[in-house]
Amino acid sequence: MTYTLTEPYIELHKLIKLLDLVDTGGQAKVLIENGHVFRNGECETRKRAKITKGEKITIGNVVIEVI
Repeated sequence: MTYTLTEPYIELHKLIKLLDLVDTGGQAKVLIENGHVFRNGECETRKRAKITKGEKITIGNVVIEVI
């Protein structure tokens, strides 16, 4: 899955919600807090981490490439 960034960055929890991987923003935050989200291969626990072009977010079997 790819996401085309139109701004300089997007916050991690907003990206997860925007792509409909969860039903609510709260669920996205819990997913991140519990260590289920990986940013470029490393666990990311900051809900508001600024995701920029070229990064890869992995949640379970879902891989999001930000372009």
